[in-house]
Amino acid sequence: MATVPLEDLLRLMIEENASDLHISVGTAPVLRVNGELARIKRPALQPEDTETLAQAIASTHQIERVNTEGTVDFATSHLGQRFRVSVYRDRGAMAMAVRLLPKHLLTMDEIGIPHSVRKLLDERQGMILFTGPTGSGKTTSLAAMLDDINLRSDRHILTVEDPIEYIHEHKMGVFNQREVGTDVPSFLEGIRRGMRQDPDVILVGEMRDHETMEAAVTAAETGHLMFSTLHTTGATRTVDRIIDSFPSDQQNQVRSQLSSTLRAVVSQLLIPRADGAGRVAAFEVMINTPAVAALIRENKTYRLTTDVQTGQKYGMVSMEQSLVDLHLQKLISYEQVLRLSPDPQLAAELAGKKVSGKGSNSFL
Repeated sequence: MATVPLEDLLRLMIEENASDLHISVGTAPVLRVNGELARIKRPALQPEDTETLAQAIASTHQIERVNTEGTVDFATSHLGQRFRVSVYRDRGAMAMAVRLLPKHLLTMDEIGIPHSVRKLLDERQGMILFTGPTGSGKTTSLAAMLDDINLRSDRHILTVEDPIEYIHEHKMGVFNQREVGTDVPSFLEGIRRGMRQDPDVILVGEMRDHETMEAAVTAAETGHLMFSTLHTTGATRTVDRIIDSFPSDQQNQVRSQLSSTLRAVVSQLLIPRADGAGRVAAFEVMINTPAVAALIRENKTYRLTTDVQTGQKYGMVSMEQSLVDLHLQKLISYEQVLRLSPDPQLAAELAGKKVSGKGSNSFL
C-alpha cells in the first residue's frame, strides 16, 4: 500500500486542525487547513489504496451503497473525535472526503452569532433558515442554537439529519435525532412522521425539494419553531429559491405563507483569519419585519437587499457590514472584505476606504 493507514491520516487531521481530508486516485492525501489545500508528502494513491482506506472507515453495507448508488454519506467516531464522511465513485475508483467535526459543541458566543438571531430562539413558531456554501459552518451554528434551547427551556427538539453530525444529550429539554437512511427514509418523511411525535422545535438538515419545503413551511405555520438550511447566498436568493421550486400556480400561496412564517434568513461565510489562527464567521441577517413580509408577499424580493442594508434598528446586518466589522477588529484582511462582499463598493464606503482600479484599493 502506497499510503499511511487511515487512522494515522485522521490523527494528522486532528494535530493540524484540518477541516477536511481528501482521498483520490492520482494524488497524495490532501488536507484543508484554514481554508487552504495542502498535500501530504506521500506517493500518489492508486485505486487499491483508496479502496482500502474507504473500507477502513465504511461498513460493508455502506460500501455496497457506494457500488450501487455512487456515493454514501455518514458520520463516525474515531480517536475520540467525530467525523463526517462522504465516500463516492470517481472515474470508477473509490474516493473520499472526510470532515473533522469540533470535539465539543461550540457556543453562540464562540461562533459569533448575532444577538438579533439569538433573540429568535424564544419564538414558539416560525422558520429560521441558515444559508451559505458547503463548509460555511451552517450545521455548527444550528447545533449551537439548538443546544442553547435544550439547555434553558423545556421543549421537545426533533432533528432530521443526513448524517447526524453533532450528538446532543437530553438537558432541560428532550432531544431526539433521526438520521435519513437509518431512522427515516427521507427529510420529507422525517417531517411528516415527526409531526406526530409532539415536537416543539424541528430541525431539517436540508431542504432539497419543494415537497420538503412545503412540509417545513406547514410545520412552521402550525405551532413549531422550524430550522433548516439551503445552499444559497443572501436573503433574496434564498426566498426566490424556495418560491421558484414550486409550480407557478402555487407560488402566490407560498409567498403568502413565507411572508407570515419566516422569522429570519441568516447567510454565513467562514473566512481565514488574518493571523492564520483558524477561521472566523461572517453573517448576513434578514429579519422578517412587516416591510420585508410585504416585499415577499408582493413578489418584490429584489428590494430585500436594500431593506437588509438599512434595517440595523431591527437587528439586520448586511454581509458588507459584517465583513467590515471583522476587518476593523483586525480579524480578516481588507482584501478578503472586497473579495467576499456582494457589493465591494458599499463595503469600501463602510470601511472608510475607496476602491481605485479593478482588484486594488487605496486608503483615504
